[in-house]
Amino acid sequence: MHIILHQPEIPGNTGNIGRTCVATGTPLHLIEPLGFRLDEKAIRRAGMDYWHQLDVHRYMNFEEFQKLHPGAKIWMATTKARHVYTEVAYGPDDYLMFGRESAGIPEEILVEHQENCIRIPMLPAIRSLNLSNSVAVVLYEALRQNGFGGMQQEGELHRLQWKR
Repeated sequence: MHIILHQPEIPGNTGNIGRTCVATGTPLHLIEPLGFRLDEKAIRRAGMDYWHQLDVHRYMNFEEFQKLHPGAKIWMATTKARHVYTEVAYGPDDYLMFGRESAGIPEEILVEHQENCIRIPMLPAIRSLNLSNSVAVVLYEALRQNGFGGMQQEGELHRLQWKR
């Protein structure tokens, strides 16, 4: 699984998404222009001490991304989609794309990929969820469908033991 952020503008959200990517072993692809510098304090604070472990890639635009990843299966998360994110089958090498907090993925891109547009259900009174929350919701569904490949699925208590 891969995450694509198309022109992200809020460093704290990008830092949170980076931390989620590290926790799940998911590469992060950033499509410019970015609304911040990657060395900003807000990114480091949100990503905490995990940012250096992040597999991050940058592209000048969506066309460059497509050129470098021909045939990539990209699911585009948008409030404008007709299909709910749980209605599709995700492959282990699929890409999940999210747009700017203020505008989403440009409609010029969406209309070219209508069959791959997905949405998170929500009440109509709200414009959208927080970007980092949206990424986590969709990413974990995609990972669940693929058996959480290689991820730790059980934990242990620190001081006590679980009853068997």
